[in-house]
Amino acid sequence: MALLELTCASVALGGRDVVSGASCQVDAGELVVIVGPNGAGKTTLLRAIAGLVTPHTGKVRVLGHDPARAPRRVIARELAYLPQQYELAFPFAVEEVVLLGRYASQRGLGMASPADLAAAHAAMAACDVADLGARRFDELSGGEARRVIIAQALCQGAKCLLLDEPTAGLDPAHARAVFAMLRTQCEAGTAAVVVTHDLDLALRYGGAMWLVAEGRIVARGKPADVLATAATRDAFGLAIHVGALPSGERFAVPS
Repeated sequence: MALLELTCASVALGGRDVVSGASCQVDAGELVVIVGPNGAGKTTLLRAIAGLVTPHTGKVRVLGHDPARAPRRVIARELAYLPQQYELAFPFAVEEVVLLGRYASQRGLGMASPADLAAAHAAMAACDVADLGARRFDELSGGEARRVIIAQALCQGAKCLLLDEPTAGLDPAHARAVFAMLRTQCEAGTAAVVVTHDLDLALRYGGAMWLVAEGRIVARGKPADVLATAATRDAFGLAIHVGALPSGERFAVPS
């Protein structure tokens, strides 16, 4: 059974279909990158998978559950969702923010257990924020805050990560490190679905690519194959050149 499965799923917002007829699946261990122009429906597609919007036709299933109707604590054990925008109303310390990802695993008063703290510290180390644990979240730079929220999603220990523009605002080294970390997580059995505008990182680290245009998944497959299609050229209004470095590593740039 697929970890995530969408069958002819369509989502309407403001009286119009923003996602139309999406059918796809994600298996454990896969790193799927979702690309497409602004306003194509990528974020809505990710929110439908997370159960935050409900398809008016078709269905979404997460290990057999309808994520829009199953108890949130149940879904949180399967999915960790990182939105584009994240705000906190209170001046939490960084470690406290990361530990918020453990709520689905906690019982009773919700106090952090040694296992919770170990998961938080491991996630903070993986996201290069281990030295920020005592800092106030609202005093961080945009890039630091973004890495803390990625650590929160990782700390959740879910079977699948849903990340919407996780590298937005990050410097190139940290952006690459985030994708490298995600690939490592997937190699260990976690699945990840990542919306990104960074086609180069999508090519280098993605195992599969979904191209979304005008609310539809118009191409999918290996990233290099998808980027070379006419559908990609039509979606972005320009061709994407896929080349190779002397090391053999591929790269993608607009041509």
